[in-house]
Amino acid sequence: MDSWLIYVVGFTAQILFSGRLILQWFLSEKNKKVLTPTLFWKLSLLASFLLFVYGWLRDDFAIMLGQSLTYFIYIRNLQLQGEWQRTPALMRWFLILFPFLIILYGYNNNNYDLHELFRNEAIPLWLLLLGSIAQIIFTLRFVYQWIYSEKNKKSSLPMGFWILSLSGALLIFIYAIFRKDPVLLAGHSLGSVIYIRNIILLKKQDDSTD
Repeated sequence: MDSWLIYVVGFTAQILFSGRLILQWFLSEKNKKVLTPTLFWKLSLLASFLLFVYGWLRDDFAIMLGQSLTYFIYIRNLQLQGEWQRTPALMRWFLILFPFLIILYGYNNNNYDLHELFRNEAIPLWLLLLGSIAQIIFTLRFVYQWIYSEKNKKSSLPMGFWILSLSGALLIFIYAIFRKDPVLLAGHSLGSVIYIRNIILLKKQDDSTD
């Protein structure tokens, strides 16, 4: 595939990721408290779908790892909000099976090679480790959010989610600089600003309830 088409996929994913944050930020500012709209999770799932494809097309294990770990958490949050059940059954099955279909397709066409993913000449081992650790930290925010939401039986975005978001985003930003990846640079520049703002909003929210 032409490189410009690959970047179109990546930038479309980041635009959707940024769109969900801007929406969540706008609604939270309007209501003076951190909110979690259903559209946040719908845009997250669609963006994750595209960014997984982008990582696969660029042979970038760190990107694929991050999206694989969060993909099903987005689905679970839609289930908690009662929206997943309203999605057509065929679409639900496709979204659930999609990551596995990509891997199956790659192996059957001799395109997917784990050795090549871990030995990409454009990504030295230390950079691969940095990117993978950054993605794991960034992903832990949704693991934390998932556990928190399951405990409270509703989908929400607590303080720990935003702290992990900011920490992971800064590390991914550093990875993107070395990787010379404009998609990651653009996405995490805006994201970091919104993470900081949500931390401030939550702090004020907690102070007002004390």
